[in-house]
This record gives sequence, structure tokens and C-alpha cells, in this order.
Amino acid sequence: VGSKLSALGPAMGFAARAGTGMAGRRGLVQSALGESALAFAPSSRLAARSLGQLQFGSVCVGRGLGVRNMSTEVTRERLRNIAVIAHVDHGKTTLVDKMMAQCGEMSTTERFMDDLDLEKERGITIMAKCTSLIYGDTKINLVDTPGHADFGGEVERVMSMMDGVLLLVDAAEGPMAQTKFVLAKALKRGIRPIVVINKVDKDTSRVDEVASEVFDLFAFLDATEEQLDFPVLYASGRSGWADLTMDGPRTDMTALLETIIKHVPPPTADADKPFSMSAVMLSSDPFLGRLLTGCITTGVARINDPIIALNLAGEKVDTGRITKILTRQGDKGIVPMESAIAGDIVQIAGLSKATVADTLCSPEVTQPLPTQSIDPPTVCMTFGPNDSPLQGQDGKKLTSQMIWDRLVKEAENNVSILVKRSENSSEAFEVYGRGELQLGILVENMRREGFELQISPPQVVYKEQAGKRFEPVEEVTIELEDQYMGAVVNKLNARKGIVSEMRASNEPGRTRVTMTVPTRGLLGYRSIFFTDTRGTGLMTRLYTEHQQYLGSIDHMRKGVLVCMAGGKTTEYAMNDLEARGTMFVAARTEVYNGMIFGEHSKDADLDCNPCNAKHVSNVRTAGKDEFIQLRPPRKYNLEEAMAYILEDEMLEVTPTAIRMRKKELDTSKRARASRDKNKKHSA
Repeated sequence: VGSKLSALGPAMGFAARAGTGMAGRRGLVQSALGESALAFAPSSRLAARSLGQLQFGSVCVGRGLGVRNMSTEVTRERLRNIAVIAHVDHGKTTLVDKMMAQCGEMSTTERFMDDLDLEKERGITIMAKCTSLIYGDTKINLVDTPGHADFGGEVERVMSMMDGVLLLVDAAEGPMAQTKFVLAKALKRGIRPIVVINKVDKDTSRVDEVASEVFDLFAFLDATEEQLDFPVLYASGRSGWADLTMDGPRTDMTALLETIIKHVPPPTADADKPFSMSAVMLSSDPFLGRLLTGCITTGVARINDPIIALNLAGEKVDTGRITKILTRQGDKGIVPMESAIAGDIVQIAGLSKATVADTLCSPEVTQPLPTQSIDPPTVCMTFGPNDSPLQGQDGKKLTSQMIWDRLVKEAENNVSILVKRSENSSEAFEVYGRGELQLGILVENMRREGFELQISPPQVVYKEQAGKRFEPVEEVTIELEDQYMGAVVNKLNARKGIVSEMRASNEPGRTRVTMTVPTRGLLGYRSIFFTDTRGTGLMTRLYTEHQQYLGSIDHMRKGVLVCMAGGKTTEYAMNDLEARGTMFVAARTEVYNGMIFGEHSKDADLDCNPCNAKHVSNVRTAGKDEFIQLRPPRKYNLEEAMAYILEDEMLEVTPTAIRMRKKELDTSKRARASRDKNKKHSA
């Protein structure tokens, strides 16, 4: 069989280049090997391995015969590990789709890598995901990373596996806040990036200026001479082409794939040492149990090999055997492997307690692998069980223990989230994260899983140093029409923002402004920003550092309308209350004492009863009731409601409802607490 396969090589190579289908290539194999050899091949391990190694371009002959496992034969020199990093909406996932299609690993589904429900709904990447492409005789492990700053922890944790990065930059927008963040992480690890200027076919593209801005960013981040000598490609991810020059053929992704193989070095792994791997991702399978993803640092992983797990302190936390070695290959999904070599990125099953940052290794290994430090969280929220009068009507997971178990599970897999028990309540838990969006995604996932809970408004995480308080500060980049710039800058100045740069945008009539603003000044500002810019503004945020406390910020929100009785709201009562402010709920909605149902037109809160019904008597009148027509209520999504509430308020979240409420539901107790607070301030 081996000699016939060698003779078959040139014919198969010609067939692959000519675009011959799988059925035609199978016919070539049948004619060369004969029916008896073909029938023997699937049952012979040696023949199957020989067929699996016969590969031309992106086509594997063995794959057509049912032999899918070719990754075990890949050598370290034929491996490339690379991540795609960029600012949000610069086209990472679309570019990955086209690269997969070029290698024959892609279905017709757009944004194939964004497989989570929330990713599909919002059009953003939330979780980093790894897949493998076979191009020529090279296996490329490709990681698609999130572009939003709140999910920067996903970028940080996968960077330890990478030997190269594709830095995507929009040809019109140029380098943005997250571009600077992800590039700094790559340069710090000594990685030599490949720059891809994407969307060069847009009418507003400014390719030469963007290329110059990218070079300036490299220099600003203290890139070495080798890192400054980066290749630049010009691409259109949606059209599916990338070239080394602007006047290239614009046909496919060949230039990009060839540049990856040429520019990205193979992994610097040692296959002769005992097996070791640092886990950077954690998932679960109903049949296999825990799946730990990472890049094999040393040695070879084989099915049924004994392994242990070491934590960062070098303590043994788990023991087991490798039951499965898996890799994800394009749209074929998870593909099993018999073994994996040092430098490859795989999923390993067989341990029940190991988690992210643990070292999976052979029993003779005693020292854990070093891990990359993660930037600290900047925002904290308090989670607790729902204790409102409407509790238990929607969800199935109600207890504090269920909430705690779910939060611990999230913290295990997400290195940028920290969870601890609250000191103020035995049933409350403090959750620390990178921003409102990241914590909002967590709450949204929990409510879809059937949880009922209540959460506090986001609070910034302060640091105490030498008796002084330091707070997180972010770099905010906004792009908006000139007519709205005055209102936006004035409101950010009132929130302790300082303008650091202002220049004209590439689009006429628009300006790009860069400011430094404390994180607490940005809480709840996003909805205000979009209202002020009539939905035409763009705003991005990036944590920079902790600075000394910048002073108090006057709150910009008005008071709220609070229910003082329970029941269903009536048209009669709400018609009279519309003059007092804006409603958040419609008529005939179930409410309870202490629930917020509207915004007051004045700064103070107002307790009122939206459940009043018209008094009915047996006295007849000559007239008739007037027709009542109410204004539509203002609706808030989860992130908007989280940003709206104040320190004395909570957000009740159930699978079907989002309700704002006061922490203290009793009206008389709230009034007493307000009087005591005023006396304290006056004293």
C-alpha cells in the first residue's frame, strides 16, 4: 500500500489543484490501490496512518476514506499557533471565517466561531475560541479573541499559548483603545505581530495614514527593532481576500496564510521532557466531564497516560488518566486524537478537579508552569437571592447556594472574574469584573439558566496605598458629529473627565476625542451618551491605571417614583401620575411596595400608589368616563437598568422580568433612614 501511495502522490496533487471533488479523488485511490487494498485500509492501522499522511494542499486523502485523525502525525516544525486580536468590530471573526473557507474547513454559516446565543444576538465575540486549519503540510492553531475591553481577560489568558498574532486594524478608524491594549500584551511577550489593515475597500479608508499610526503605536509601546519590522497586509475580510500590496490580485487569503507560515515561528517546545501543559480554558461535556484546553509545553500526551494537576503553589490537586485528547478542526467540530506533541493546542479529559491556571503534567513533574498575570478588576457588584414579594414565580433556581455554585463555576473558567462572600450578609456575594458589560453578560446567562436573583449597582474597586485612596481611570475614545461635541464633553468634564486629544475624524463633520475619565464617572453614562448623540456616536473604553481619588461627582439622575402599595397598576392612577414623571411599566402590571415604576420629574424620590382604582358608587351621573390614553412606558434592558439604579436601590432579575426596587421595601423605614441621613449631614 505504501509504494502505491507514493506513486499516487503526483496524481492526487494535480487533482486537488484542479478542483476535483472528493468522489473523483476517491476514484483515483480505488484505481491505484485496487478494491482489495481499499477494503483492507480501514481495518489496518498502518494503512490508515499512511492514508492519513497523504495530504495535498488543504485536502487529505485519508479524510475521504474516513480517516480524520491526521493531527497525531504533525511535527513541531509544521505547527503554528496564532491569535487574531483587534478592537471591537474591526472584522476578526469574519476574517477567520474566510481563512477557514480557504483551507476547506468552513461551512456556509457566517460568523461560525461565534456559536454562543448571546454572541449571535449581539454580534460580538464574548469568549475566546480555538480551532485548527490545515494549509499545505502545516497545521495552524487559530484563536479568535474578543474585541471589547470588558473581555480583555480572554485575550490575556490565551496569549500565553501563542507564538504569533494577527493584529487587525480598521482602514478607516485606525488604531483604537483595545488595539493598544491587545498589542501591548503581545509585545510584552516578545511576539512579532503581523499587521492586517482590514476593510481597505471602504469609501472612507485611509490606508497610508492608518499604517503610519500603527507604526507610531508600536514605537509608543516600546517595541523592539525586530517587532518594528512587521509585515503589513491589506485585506477585505467580507470579500475574502488579503494581499501584500494594495494592487494585489484580490482573489483569496493565500498571501495571509503564506505570511503566517513564513513569519510565525514554530512552538519552542521540548518533546523529550515529561508531559506538561498549563490549562487556560475550562469547559464541560456531559459524557467526558471536564475538558481543559491548553498548549502542551513539554513532552507528548497519549491516551491512558497517568497525569496529575499542580496548582500555582506546586500542590497536587488532582490525579487521573488521559481519557480523551481532542482538537477542534473547522466546521467538523471536535476531532479525537490518539496523541498530541509538544507545541500543539488540545483539550484533555480525565481530571475532575483541575481548573484554569493549574499545570497538567506527568507524575514525575514537581514544579508548576508559570502563568501570565492578569490585570485587576475595576468594578464590583453584589449578587443575592431574590427576596421581593414576587419571588419564585418565574425561576427554578432560587437559593443562595445555587447562586454561589454558579458564580464559583464562572470564576473557575473566567480568570478576570473574582467571587467572594459578602461581609455584610451571609446570603450575598461580591463579584468583581472588568466592566458593566462583562458582569451584565454573566447576569443575562444566569437568568436564561433559570436563576432568580437581585443585584446591586456596579461600584468601582478602590485601592488604599499609604493612607490614600486610588481609583481606576479609563481612556475613553469617542467619535461623534460636531454638533453634539459640546454637550458630550461638558457632561464628561462634570464626571471628572479630562480631554487629552481632539482631532478631526476621517469622515467629514465628525470629531474624535480622547479623554481620561474615572470609571465611576462612566457608570451609567453609555445610555446618556447615545441619547445626546442621537445614536450616531461611538464610544470605547480602556482601563489604564489607578490614580489618586479625584473627588466627589454630583449625580446626574433625577428621583424615582416608588410604589407604596402592591397590586396591579391601573389606567386611572397612572393617568394622574404621568404629570409627575415618566413611567417604566405599563398599565395592569403587577407591582409591589418599594418597587420603582417611574422616574420623577424632580430630584427627590416620590412615594405614590399606581394601583388606585376609581371609586365605584351606586350614584348615577349624566356624564361618562373619559377615554384614557397613556404614553408608552420607557423600557430598559439589563445593562441600562444596572447603570440606572443608585446605591440604595437593587435590580431584581428573573427569567422573564427585570424590575428596579429599593433595598428597603418598607416605606416608613425608608423615610426614617432618610431623616437620619439628613440630620447626620446637617450636623
